[in-house]
Parts: sequence; structure tokens; C-alpha cells
Amino acid sequence: MTLYRERLWAPPALYLATALVIPATLLVFLPISVLAGVLVAIGMELGALVLLWALAPTIEVTDSEFRAGKAHLPRALVGSVEAFEGAEATTQRGPKLDARAWTLFRGYVRGVVKVEVRDDADPTPYWLVSVRQPTKVVEAMQHTR
Repeated sequence: MTLYRERLWAPPALYLATALVIPATLLVFLPISVLAGVLVAIGMELGALVLLWALAPTIEVTDSEFRAGKAHLPRALVGSVEAFEGAEATTQRGPKLDARAWTLFRGYVRGVVKVEVRDDADPTPYWLVSVRQPTKVVEAMQHTR
């Protein structure tokens, strides 16, 4: 059963910013051919939009695992889970970040959750994952404990 699910979509402003690909492409291809310039500009813009959409990771908490993008951690190996927002989240992503930690960050998402890994065979001490509602992730992780 899924207890929490979130897709880290890019904000609308980032989708709009991809429109800058159009004039850049036209600048390069218009001297060659107007038709080629327009077709390549449309193709590049669509490609940028599809990449933003396709590369948006999903964060999911189920009864059996914690998923962040394509990575998954069995719930049996999850230790403590902490939520951070604002300045403390920035500190966790920066000065307090352990180089051995597994991370999934999105700059446009302010909150993070820190999920301790309890596996003696794994050198990763914790996962640090961007989420929009860190407290809800912590609640979902504690739901079946």
C-alpha cells in the first residue's frame, strides 16, 4: 500500500524558461534555412519539455520500501527519519552533508528528508532526498513502525 507519493515536477517558470531554446536555435539555423531553423527550434523546445517531464523523480513510501527516483530502500533497513525545511534543509544539503550519503536533490524543492540506512554491508550512512512536504514523509515512514 502506498502511504505517500510525490512527483518532483519542475515549477512552471522552468518550463517557460526552456522557451529560450527557440531563439538560440533560430540564431544558429536561420542562416542555413528558415524551414530548418523553425523545425529544429520546435524539435529542441519539445525535447527540452519532454526531458523536464521525464526526468522528474517520484518519491514514494510504501509498506515495504522507500523509493526516491529509481533507487529503493527496503523498510527493514530504514533507521531514523528526519524532516528539514528552510535554512536547516540548506545546511543539510551543504556543510552537514556526509560525502558518503546518497542524495537526490532538486534545487526548486526546499525541503529534504534524511533517511538513515541500517545496513552493515552498505557504506552509505543515510539518504538525503528533496521533498515538498518533509513532515508528511516522516509521518508515512513512521506509519508502520
